[in-house]
Amino acid sequence: MLEGSLYLWARNANHHGEHAQLAWSTDGGATWTWSPWVVEELGYPVFLNFGPNYACSRDRYVYSYSPDTPSAYRETDNVILARVPQNHLREKEAYEYFVAYDDHGGPVWSRDISKRGAVFSLAGGCNRLSVVYNAGIERYLMTMRSRGVDGGRNQFSIYEAAEPWGPWQKVYYTEDWDLDPGEAQQIPGKWISADGRTIHLVFSGDDTFSVRKGTLILSE
Repeated sequence: MLEGSLYLWARNANHHGEHAQLAWSTDGGATWTWSPWVVEELGYPVFLNFGPNYACSRDRYVYSYSPDTPSAYRETDNVILARVPQNHLREKEAYEYFVAYDDHGGPVWSRDISKRGAVFSLAGGCNRLSVVYNAGIERYLMTMRSRGVDGGRNQFSIYEAAEPWGPWQKVYYTEDWDLDPGEAQQIPGKWISADGRTIHLVFSGDDTFSVRKGTLILSE
């Protein structure tokens, strides 16, 4: 939500399970307006969850992440990051894409999507993801799930970073998650404790509504 309007990224914008499209609602979700454009290069973009009404935002940008593939179903090696000024969220030409780090470790951006670079990499393991800002510990948490390149693994992992563009450090990783990872997983910001150390993972494991509680152990 931003300034009272709800926004979503929808996958499967064409009949081949590819591309993504933006939609928004100004009446609490009763009706939706679709953008007249799609993003053909990306298949599963998600917003950075920055708290109610984007209240925790560090600047005047909205950030989105996506596996670097036009398909919502294909594992890939890289995740890309896009940003857009909050007052231009509905305009395709206003989006910028992370290209690389500069000599000081800061992000370099381009409005040319063909110049996009990887903000996160995991060989054959990037598919459905989510990112949330944990205000209690002032860190960004990324969850990632994949069935692996051979479709036979239940891969699930969590990463953390001090900036939306990383660099990302591994918090948890397994190739033997006990349930099918499902279509999506989130760490809802509303369900993070005030000190940031207790989180809840909401996911559609085995096509069921699943919730698990986790405790973050912070290094000194």
